[in-house]
Amino acid sequence: MPETNPETHVIDYRAAEQLLAARDPRGAVKLLDSVIAAHPENTAARLLRARAFFAAAQLRPAELEFELVLEREPDNAFAHFALARTFQRSGRPDQAKRHFRLAAALDPKPEYLEAARFPVDFPADVPPEE
Repeated sequence: MPETNPETHVIDYRAAEQLLAARDPRGAVKLLDSVIAAHPENTAARLLRARAFFAAAQLRPAELEFELVLEREPDNAFAHFALARTFQRSGRPDQAKRHFRLAAALDPKPEYLEAARFPVDFPADVPPEE
């Protein structure tokens, strides 16, 4: 078995990004498995693998990876949003709603606000009037 070094893992990570962009999520997962085995603390690799699982409709592994990312980065709005989409696709709307709202609260991007069903012009830093 050939030895791997940090540069190999960076190359594999970048190649996995390209595979995901080219709609080959299973290929991306295969590359990321070795990166994560060598660097289990690498949150970026885990987030990319979660996205690849989601794109491959492997919803339970995607959910587990997004949750792991959120354990490490609870303020990661994208991870909340992606986990919400995962729950949505899994037929779990209550859990999805919670994470859509967390994503919108952390980062008031229009797509996050829309998914959370907040008005797009809703001010994120001012509570709504009663």
